[in-house]
Amino acid sequence: MSHGGHMSQGITPSQTVGPFLAIGLPWSDGPFVVPPDTPGSIVIEGRVLDGAGQPVPDALVETWQADPDGRFDHPDDPRGPAAAPGRFRGFGRSATDPDGNYRVVTLRPGALPCPDGGTEAPHLDVSVFARGLLDRVVTRIYFPDEAEANAADPVLASITDPVRKATLIAADEAGGRFGFDIRLQGDGETVFFDV
Repeated sequence: MSHGGHMSQGITPSQTVGPFLAIGLPWSDGPFVVPPDTPGSIVIEGRVLDGAGQPVPDALVETWQADPDGRFDHPDDPRGPAAAPGRFRGFGRSATDPDGNYRVVTLRPGALPCPDGGTEAPHLDVSVFARGLLDRVVTRIYFPDEAEANAADPVLASITDPVRKATLIAADEAGGRFGFDIRLQGDGETVFFDV
């Protein structure tokens, strides 16, 4: 039985993600974890920068977080699904613009219980996909006005260098806006986690 030319297709090696990444992945309400007019909504915005401090114009920033009660919008949450007001979905996705800016509208997450009985401070889990990265990078955004909770957070506590730790704390821009730049490499590189 002849297979013809069908066996000549090899497996292509993994390559860096190119600009094609953006096609079909962003969706119009992706940056809105909640509708923008939701009471108590906050804005997290910043830039994705490369090792030279230049903006990354075709990155994708994804956020995943608990609701204000510290529950995830997921059926596997042992405490039951999120009961947040409105149409909170826990997941946001924002493509960067030509200047590397991203923006997510969400609700401030609550603290999370740890399996060992401790507590994780309110935070958002963040994945960044960008050209030049073979895989996503994963970080967290913590809030600047949660000093006590942040001090007790086991993930933040695992980072001993205060300069590195500071890369995980958003800047309070007042009016429910928080700034958080993500530096992929180089000076002031954001702390990324192995997942």
